Amino acid sequence: MSDVYAEPTTGADPADPATLARYTTLRLGGPAGRLATAASADEIVQQVQEAELREDPVLVLAGGSNVVIGDQGFPGTVVLIRSRGYRVVAEDADTVTVRVEAGEPWDDLVAATVEHGWSGLECLSGIPGSAGATPIQNVGAYGQEVAETIVAVEAYDRSHRAVVRIAAEDCGFAYRGSIFKYSDRWVVLSVDFRLTRAPLSGPVRYAELARALGVEVGDRVPLADARATVLRLRAGKGMVLDPDDPDTRSVGSFFTNPVLERAAYDLFRERVGDLGDPPNWPCPGDRVKISAAWLIDKAGFGRGYPGPAGVAISSKHTLALTNRGGTAGTAALVALAREIRDGVHARFGVTLHPEPVLINCTI
Repeated sequence: MSDVYAEPTTGADPADPATLARYTTLRLGGPAGRLATAASADEIVQQVQEAELREDPVLVLAGGSNVVIGDQGFPGTVVLIRSRGYRVVAEDADTVTVRVEAGEPWDDLVAATVEHGWSGLECLSGIPGSAGATPIQNVGAYGQEVAETIVAVEAYDRSHRAVVRIAAEDCGFAYRGSIFKYSDRWVVLSVDFRLTRAPLSGPVRYAELARALGVEVGDRVPLADARATVLRLRAGKGMVLDPDDPDTRSVGSFFTNPVLERAAYDLFRERVGDLGDPPNWPCPGDRVKISAAWLIDKAGFGRGYPGPAGVAISSKHTLALTNRGGTAGTAALVALAREIRDGVHARFGVTLHPEPVLINCTI
């Protein structure tokens, strides 16, 4: 457990150990007022409690893959989550329940589950960040969501100053959301996943993945094949971290796919005109999910679209906003996000919402 103290300043100096740009996949963000590292659940709780005693604001930061931090940084205490490891806490003939520390790198965990022959996370390969972040936004990709395998989340409840275990049904899981996402009440300490003992993946639900695997939607494939194919697809979109590829300096998908009520969807289709059939998926309650990437592209913001001061849409994927280096700052990225949001709304009447958590910045 360690602390670094810094006087808040404007801007982001990557050489400064307190600059939060060092701890985010965007490589953007100003300084922390105080930076603390916690290597266990007990240390996480201790650091949060000590900050509260000082009446410091608290920001919990693990992999930094789903957060956009403003150029002014964060004036309080930033707790870096560095707890590691996982262990089996329950098992039977068909399933195994694995308790994973919040700071365990997510893709390391997925690789381990595939190696062990535990099915349920294989399509979530290559996603950056930590295991503790996955319930916060109900991480999902290629037809899987963590809500399908999470059975409980252990968290520190700051309101009651107690460690609690929250059952999955009480986590409020929704599309890219949960009770944890927009509240600082809970600090995730560990997550329990119930996985299936099986050499094959779950049924492949995502058409793009099925095509890449050469199977039909609903088929099962060897776990290692599912993982390798997902990694290849993600890398082709700049969604697997690579220090030599500026397309990977992002938070992944910046906007969520809009979910429209049927009447709003019908109005949207009228505005589509001759642009073709937009990708869409039925949702409960007679609602329809539409592709944010399609909206962005058809509104005139194609791959590589430049923003100010060294930010741009990824050259590989229209949903990723990237830091290309140079003088890029968070303000420039936010300006680009705002331009895209407003352009899509003007063209289609649909409002895009950011997927990452925004700290001391807003669009």
